Amino acid sequence: MWFLATLCVSCLLMGTQAQSRASFRRSNDRNGRCQYSFTVDSPTEASCPSPGSSPEMDSLKSRLGLLEALVTRLAGGEAVSEFSQSSGSQSGIQDAYNQAMEEKAQLQREKQRLDRQVQDLQRRMEELRQEAERLRNKPCTPQPPPRGLINDNGFRPGSEMAIERQKLQTAALTKGPAPSHLISIPEKTEDRSLGTRYQELTAVVTEISAPNLDGPADITGCGDLVWVGEPEIHRKADSIAGKYGVWMQDPEAKDPYGSEMVWRIDAVGSDVRQLIGYENMDQLTRGFPTKVLLLPEGMESTGATMYDGSLYYQRRLSRTLIRYDLLSENIAARRDLPHAGFHGQFPYSWGGYTDIDLAVDENGLWAIYSTNKAKGAIVISQLDPHSLEVKGTWETKIRKTTVANTFMICGKLYTIASYTSPNTTVNYMYDTATSQGKAISVPFKNRYRYNSMVDYNPVHRKLYAWDNYYIVSYKVRLGKQE
Repeated sequence: MWFLATLCVSCLLMGTQAQSRASFRRSNDRNGRCQYSFTVDSPTEASCPSPGSSPEMDSLKSRLGLLEALVTRLAGGEAVSEFSQSSGSQSGIQDAYNQAMEEKAQLQREKQRLDRQVQDLQRRMEELRQEAERLRNKPCTPQPPPRGLINDNGFRPGSEMAIERQKLQTAALTKGPAPSHLISIPEKTEDRSLGTRYQELTAVVTEISAPNLDGPADITGCGDLVWVGEPEIHRKADSIAGKYGVWMQDPEAKDPYGSEMVWRIDAVGSDVRQLIGYENMDQLTRGFPTKVLLLPEGMESTGATMYDGSLYYQRRLSRTLIRYDLLSENIAARRDLPHAGFHGQFPYSWGGYTDIDLAVDENGLWAIYSTNKAKGAIVISQLDPHSLEVKGTWETKIRKTTVANTFMICGKLYTIASYTSPNTTVNYMYDTATSQGKAISVPFKNRYRYNSMVDYNPVHRKLYAWDNYYIVSYKVRLGKQE
């Protein structure tokens, strides 16, 4: 026993390297005797050879194998998951790219369509400009000389009698007094003794009206439109909502609103409902409204008009006409205009969903529109102002989309050639009394080059217009019917 203790101590004293690789243990054996165990790692052998594997080792190896397989499978699954995520991300990017390319192609097609429309509009404008230039340069038809002033072949040019005759004609045309020695000329005489025949004329002086330097003379009652004056400015709109709109005065006003009341609707917006009233033109110019009404249903475009105490307008997105009573502030009547195009099907050339245009003149209430049956030509219908029932219909031969605007005067439809040209013309007239139309050329000015509304007021004998934010009016004159 002491020998073993001495051996142990000596081994411990061999150095720190041996201490790190040796272990000492004391325990009882099976018989209860104390035993000392001293263990030292082999300096050369990593493991001791074993003649066979024990069941525990086999079980441990099997468990380690299963563990390795599980780890390998898990590692492979994560890689597959990452690959799947990467593939899904790439597929999403590809789909987004394809969708963007489709949208780009669609936008390109839309751009091409709009370019074609712009080219078509430019072509139309050029044609209208050329037509206006042609009409402007067209020579006037020479007027025949007045009766009683027919040239006499018996006078030789340059002779004394011819000169005196010319003086007489000049005095008659200018309504000036003729020279006294020209008023009485002897009758035709004959001197047989001399064998010479003398032929003389009795002067007949015919009065002719002097030309009106301020425009054609107006007449009382109805007649053809022969002159439109310069635009008179009343007000400019305050915001973008007033770029285009409609303004009017009721020619048959009823209480509580007088005939001087002015009404205005700004037509820019998706839901146009506000009707603004001014006591008179001065209050409109100063911008001081006295009444604001909210229409129960939205209005379409600039085709509204005022008549007999009611506002007449087209309901938004429909061919329905509405009569709004100003006194009760309620809808008094509604009716669909048969077969009428709406919401951009047959507008004026400036657009704005101006498919149905309501107008008032000396003969009452009118609707100006088109249908599929008419193939885009202007159709005129006279309406009952109370029930909105169609009383009569006329179909013209001029396409609605080729004119800028229209108005009615004395049962006659007039069209305006351009809404942007500063110097355009009223270029067509259709008479519902005779069912005949003809080309005309009455100068008309768009001072601000975007005229979106033109209506006639039969009481004030004026055209009311809305030209690019500006509320303007034009004086008109009517001539005698041919």
